Amino acid sequence: MRSVRRRARRLRCVGCLVALGAALAAPAVGASPLVVTDALGQRLVFSAPPRRIVSIAPSVTEILFAIGASSQVVGVSSADDHPPDVRHKPRVGGVHLDYERIASLRPDLVVGVAGLQRPALERLRALGHRVMAIDPRTLRQTYQAILTLGAVTGRAGAAMAVVEGMRGREARVVQAVAGLPRPRVFVEVWDQPFMTAGRDTFVDDLLRLARGANVFGDLVGWPQVSEEQIVARDPEVILSMGTSAQRILGREGWGRIAAVRNRRVYALTPAWVSRPGPRLVLGLEQIASRLHADRFR
Repeated sequence: MRSVRRRARRLRCVGCLVALGAALAAPAVGASPLVVTDALGQRLVFSAPPRRIVSIAPSVTEILFAIGASSQVVGVSSADDHPPDVRHKPRVGGVHLDYERIASLRPDLVVGVAGLQRPALERLRALGHRVMAIDPRTLRQTYQAILTLGAVTGRAGAAMAVVEGMRGREARVVQAVAGLPRPRVFVEVWDQPFMTAGRDTFVDDLLRLARGANVFGDLVGWPQVSEEQIVARDPEVILSMGTSAQRILGREGWGRIAAVRNRRVYALTPAWVSRPGPRLVLGLEQIASRLHADRFR
């Protein structure tokens, strides 16, 4: 009965997302302008969809292409590599943006991620650009970001279709793992120094949905942790976002960890779990299949 109630709540969430998409839909001719408050608390008013968008984050670019707004994108970051058609777009830099290049593209909107790019977004705003920040930290917030960008770009219907497709795949994973024990999981984001994903991150959210227990779920964000802490917390599964499984299995002293003893160490596809966009649900499927392989044969 409890699982039925949970599924009912999830279905209501889908209804809320669809309602949000409808509420944010681009206004018809003669209607009131669309008003959006972004992740930095800035109020933006759109009387028409932007025609020249610069995306400075790969996740934003993936969303814009997925909802059919690629023709409106005139510039992307140097880290963008998906979808393949993005290779034809002008590059505006990555960690260090080329502000002159951005200005030369005459964007009527620049979009980035608040949590990673706040100083750059604030500088762009100070230079006179219209800037919009998103900052999804869960799968559900990613759905909301997709719907918001769909509304802003005049692609609300396509955005809702993307979200509904993702939500269907999420529901299938959740149903497949319902009621299973949660193995203790360490997510290795980086190993020089060791970094992991804590609470309030989309990786932690994916772990929870896939019925895993984050051994560093008591920490927030993307913390640095010590080798001693990892060994002491004795994860049953290790998921790596960069280091090969073979290298982790061969680390000196890690044989005391249950995941290493049982060879339950897996490399994830980094882009699927590091970019809060349409492929995040692929990351969910991959994580669930690593934690509960018998349910995904």
